[in-house]
Amino acid sequence: MINIIQSEFNLRSVEIKKLDGYDNANYLVKTDQIKYVFKTYKNNQKTLDLVKAENETLLSLNKNSPGKFPKPIAYNNGEFIKILEIGGKLMICRLLSFLEGEFFGDIEQSKSLFQSLGDFLAKTSIDLKKTHNHIIAARQWEWDIQYVYLNHKYINDIPNKNNRNIALYFLQKFDEIVRPILPDLRKQIIHNDANEWNILTEKGKVSGLIDFGDLAYSPLINELAVAITYACYDKKDPLKWASIILKAYHSQLQLEVNEVKVLYYLIAARLVISVCNSAHSRKTDPLNNYATSSEEKAWSMLHLWLSINPIQAENQFRSATGMTVDEPIDIDEMAKSRQQYTGTTLSLSYDQPIYMVGAAFQYMYDAYGNTFLDAYNNIPHVGHSHPKVVDVGQRQMAQLNTNTRYLYKQLIDYSKKLLTKFPSSLNKVYFVNSGSAASDLALRMAKFHTGHKNIMVMEHGYHGNTQSAIDISDYKFNNPKGQGQKQNILKAIIPDTYRGEHTANDPMAGVKYADTAVNQIQNSDTPIAAFISEPIVGCGGQVPLADGYLKNVYQAIRDQGGLCISDEVQTGFGRLGEHFWGFEAQDVVPDIVVLGKPIANGHPMGVVVCSEEVSASFDTGVEFFSSYGGNPVSCAIAQAVLEAIDEEGLQENARVVGNYYKNLLTDLQNKYDCIGDVRGSGLFLGVEIVEENSDKPNSKLASYIKNELRNRNILISTDGPFDSVLKTKPALCFTKQNAEKVVRNIGAVIEIYYTNNK
Repeated sequence: MINIIQSEFNLRSVEIKKLDGYDNANYLVKTDQIKYVFKTYKNNQKTLDLVKAENETLLSLNKNSPGKFPKPIAYNNGEFIKILEIGGKLMICRLLSFLEGEFFGDIEQSKSLFQSLGDFLAKTSIDLKKTHNHIIAARQWEWDIQYVYLNHKYINDIPNKNNRNIALYFLQKFDEIVRPILPDLRKQIIHNDANEWNILTEKGKVSGLIDFGDLAYSPLINELAVAITYACYDKKDPLKWASIILKAYHSQLQLEVNEVKVLYYLIAARLVISVCNSAHSRKTDPLNNYATSSEEKAWSMLHLWLSINPIQAENQFRSATGMTVDEPIDIDEMAKSRQQYTGTTLSLSYDQPIYMVGAAFQYMYDAYGNTFLDAYNNIPHVGHSHPKVVDVGQRQMAQLNTNTRYLYKQLIDYSKKLLTKFPSSLNKVYFVNSGSAASDLALRMAKFHTGHKNIMVMEHGYHGNTQSAIDISDYKFNNPKGQGQKQNILKAIIPDTYRGEHTANDPMAGVKYADTAVNQIQNSDTPIAAFISEPIVGCGGQVPLADGYLKNVYQAIRDQGGLCISDEVQTGFGRLGEHFWGFEAQDVVPDIVVLGKPIANGHPMGVVVCSEEVSASFDTGVEFFSSYGGNPVSCAIAQAVLEAIDEEGLQENARVVGNYYKNLLTDLQNKYDCIGDVRGSGLFLGVEIVEENSDKPNSKLASYIKNELRNRNILISTDGPFDSVLKTKPALCFTKQNAEKVVRNIGAVIEIYYTNNK
């Protein structure tokens, strides 16, 4: 190769060193006096056309701003590109001037450096606006943000399923938010790869830009999106650093509002492009370390980017460019508007309500730019805006949704999938629109099957908002404003091993509580149609039924002809970690199971699962019909939830993270006397707050902790008969780091409370 370079360019005393490259071979060429870069490419017409287009662009740039960009060097015959035989293969070859300078990635990062980057990029954009090339304009490829969808084919190369979901989420947000306005964005030729190893510096300021192989005719704002991505992907506060670049760029070349509005999503898209291509490169060329060198930083920023409210990013970008920041409606005004159309019984969480506008996985975004860690909302079971669930729902909604009197495959497919999670004796499925409707239907089935009306319920239990569900919910009917316990309702004492008569120190506590319930059953004047309970009584304060309780109670109910109903609305679908359903922890099999809330990740759906015997008797009665229960969209979404749980190992995550979370809370309990009990399983946990040196419920402190956590942008809630139990039931994608944050802040809030109340 030395002979070729010497003869073709009339150079003497040549030394050659191969450089790192992504998909073509580059060489540093040294003579006694000067350096060059010799670039070689696979010989094909497409590449040849692009290299010619790149040379034309570089020649144009060097006319306007010489010395800042590589300059094509002509062969002896005056041509800038030749096809030469290199290593026995015909290669496209050219020579470029070598730019001296330190790489941006090698020097100390400073405000002045970032200002110079913004300034340099703006001036480069102004120069590039003067260039036109139909080859570049026609180019469509994976590294151009406007064509980010071309990276879908690499998604499955990302090995970590949680990471894959984050990438898919941002691809969906691009389609939703950016794609509709792409035609309105200013377009021109851009460098498209201003990363830390393509930016040169001198004396702490940007002095040059190299590697124009990624040239694209793309929205102008994409130049900034790319540069910000690589300049900020190792920063703890990327918005601050991004704003420095933006401000400097804007002072030279004014940005438009619609460009700034989508910048958050463009940066996310570039990160997704990077991680997708890194994953694909590792799969196809595992020895190419250069292709995957930025992957770790890109993933780190993507995770951080997810925790940044898009409104916060836009507002900060607007402020940096001197644009007006839009103010949302005032919280008090929003609350007044809500009350204008709803009753005051529709309550709001926290002393200071939250105006939510978006959510992703374990994060929620308010209208003011705040991001909340959601450790409370158990309805988005596999995570807010889960991309698989969103995609399936959108596709099915666009294809078919109808009432349930028609045949469609989705109901059959989902029923089959759901029943694989149950014991074989539970083999019939009835679809409704909510957990409340499922409770209502379960009661109807039990009463019809047994011919009896009496229902045995659990103290502090809650089963829904219909009248019949309220009738069996001690949490509601025993409220001071409630309707009271009806004559056909029997109430079992909650088998609470913390506050109850039989405590956790007694290994027979569950059996003893069951004996009390069995006596009630046997002494009832009339037969009991059904016994219904949650395996962990949520409104009772996240109280797990004492070990061994259900076996004896279920047997007694069945001995007198009744049915056993397990309300798995909150405890089901792997939330408890060790078990997919709560009843499994008690080693029992109910006759009827009630499902709702997380079944479709927040889409309104409920299900009753029952035995063949119960279904057969129900079939002899009046027709059951639910217009929308089990419609194609609901079933498709619910199946996506089940698949996500299995594919992503979310039940196991609930077990591992839940155990870790519980241990952290237990450590906190050992430190503070105000924590009386930590209980629950998996990601269904309760923390009993009490008076110091007492078991007396401390509702005031529990409320204080809840609201102070809200002020720290962490969401939990309180429950229990005294509203003294902190409850946390996050999405199953919750992490150990999330758990640490919650517990660390609970401890900090308790410390402040103690300090202020000494």
